[in-house]
Amino acid sequence: MNIVNRGFLSVKPKQIFWDWANKINTEIQFSEEEGEETIYLITEEFFDEEPIIEQHFKKIFKNELIAVTEDEDTWPVERTIDVFLEWFNIHLGSMVFDLEKSNLLSEKI
Repeated sequence: MNIVNRGFLSVKPKQIFWDWANKINTEIQFSEEEGEETIYLITEEFFDEEPIIEQHFKKIFKNELIAVTEDEDTWPVERTIDVFLEWFNIHLGSMVFDLEKSNLLSEKI
């Protein structure tokens, strides 16, 4: 097992996100109970959550919306931090362990 020099920010959509997503994709209906978290790696050293969320929420919000549709015309008009926090449960942590034996791979997107 290896420790990774990153913290994490986990994002789990709330029902308001799924209500929007279900309007976009009518083939499959999702709910808050069925949705899973997405983990974003962040600096491992932070003392306050708020600046970390402020720093990254726009990229994360966009990434979560793209997972449903790339059509920006369907995205919520307001993508402020308040809307982000209304749409997602956020949890931060500073310890990341890699339990796998194979090397970590990274790809820029």
